[in-house]
Amino acid sequence: MDYILLGLGLVILLYGGKILVDGASAIAVKLGMSAGLIGLTIVAFGTSAPELLVSVNAALKGNSDISIGNVVGSNIANIGMVLGLSGLFYPILIRKSTLRFDYLITAIVTLLFYALSYNGIIGFWEGVFLFSLFIGFNIYLFRNTDEGGLIDNTEVTEEVEQVKGYSWVVAISLFLGGIVGLYFGSELLVNNAIKISREFGVSERIIGVTIIAIGTSLPELITSIMAALAKKTDMAIGNILGSNIMNILSIIGITAIIKPIDVSGEFLNSDYLWMIGFTLILFPLIRTKMRISFFEGMILFLGYGAYMYFLL
Repeated sequence: MDYILLGLGLVILLYGGKILVDGASAIAVKLGMSAGLIGLTIVAFGTSAPELLVSVNAALKGNSDISIGNVVGSNIANIGMVLGLSGLFYPILIRKSTLRFDYLITAIVTLLFYALSYNGIIGFWEGVFLFSLFIGFNIYLFRNTDEGGLIDNTEVTEEVEQVKGYSWVVAISLFLGGIVGLYFGSELLVNNAIKISREFGVSERIIGVTIIAIGTSLPELITSIMAALAKKTDMAIGNILGSNIMNILSIIGITAIIKPIDVSGEFLNSDYLWMIGFTLILFPLIRTKMRISFFEGMILFLGYGAYMYFLL
């Protein structure tokens, strides 16, 4: 039953995030916001809402390992599993601006995350610092919307077109329904993940970086594979790098502001190093031929398999 409820929580969480984005986008359209602005704010932040609710919920319950594991595990899964599988389906072409901007920011933020965690705790002021960087990062994107590939304009335009005809009642109902779904979904997911870890003697860290992290990475996996199949390869790499940046700056930042997050030595000596390793190995893989093809995708996916092997 714990597994069924955990799975149900994940489904509610992911669906809640989707209808939250739809409702918020519909409201934004009615308020006259442009597609680009909607993409940089509502769509980008809304897709990270499931991870945010899970991390905040876990931190408030005193389960910091789930909070950290959710983000670190998601970032590892995004590069190793999601980007690796996407490359296996269709070669992902890399723009020079993606390498100079998106990748560079991802690498800097990842190393900064490790540095702030090194003392074993991410406190209130570290959270404020990370969230301030998140705000500054988005301000920069507002002013330089052509830089990088974090938001795909085609995807955002399609999102806007889908919700343009919604009435105020439907838009607000979807928005509120999404919030309710995210809350109850995160409750089910976190509570039953804790039960499973205690029942079988598995650490909350393992649960966080595997079941929860992979589960909350499913939207990125589906979106990136579909983007690769549709040959929208900028969108595939942009989704991954953008998600990793958002996970650290917004999710860890907001969670730490609400409640300081303890970081165990196991994370620092293992999972953080894998996260940094995946981020750094990505540079030569994409710089050599400016693409992630079957070969590079296989390296990333096998690397993720190795991480799972050593972890479990």
